[in-house]
Amino acid sequence: MEVKNSFLKRILSYFVRGLVLVAPLYATALIIWTGIDFLDNIIPINIPISGNQTVYMPGLGGLIIVFGIILLGFFFSTVVPQSFLKLAESIMRRIPLVSLIYYSIKDLILAFVGDKKKFNQPVLVTMYKDTGIKKIGFITQTDLSHLNIQNHVAVYMPLSYSLSGELFIVPVENLSVIESSATDVMKMVISGGVSVKISKEEASEELE
Repeated sequence: MEVKNSFLKRILSYFVRGLVLVAPLYATALIIWTGIDFLDNIIPINIPISGNQTVYMPGLGGLIIVFGIILLGFFFSTVVPQSFLKLAESIMRRIPLVSLIYYSIKDLILAFVGDKKKFNQPVLVTMYKDTGIKKIGFITQTDLSHLNIQNHVAVYMPLSYSLSGELFIVPVENLSVIESSATDVMKMVISGGVSVKISKEEASEELE
């Protein structure tokens, strides 16, 4: 009986290890394929082979879009005068709804890939001093004088297993800086605390 239980436990252990290997790979491949399929639907590319027959080339439409974005970036960085871009943006700034959508999306993209990245300063925010409960967030604005708010900073707190989050205006004295990689902290928050950077020794112990 003990041999049978030991055998079943070993089979279950192999299944769990296989699931840990397969599930992330499958999810990653699914997300990437969904993105490629979305881009392909924007510019569907069907290559004619003979007569009225065509063959669908997955990824080609997405590749064209990526290449086109690179060309646009090069064109507007080297050919188009910056004064023209500033004029165009000043015109868009005067259009209420367009301005709201355009600059919100632009600032969000620049927060991740721009020269002045946001979400790069993780902090620990004391939410309730009587209980000591804290939340992890990222400072997005240190100067709130345009809102007539002093000694406070804007902290964005992402939600676990979600792309959304909440913005809090937090007193400076309620903050403590987290001395760790912003990427590692973000992964920890998004995964609900499951994804934590560990040493090689700890990793080998977990696999045993």
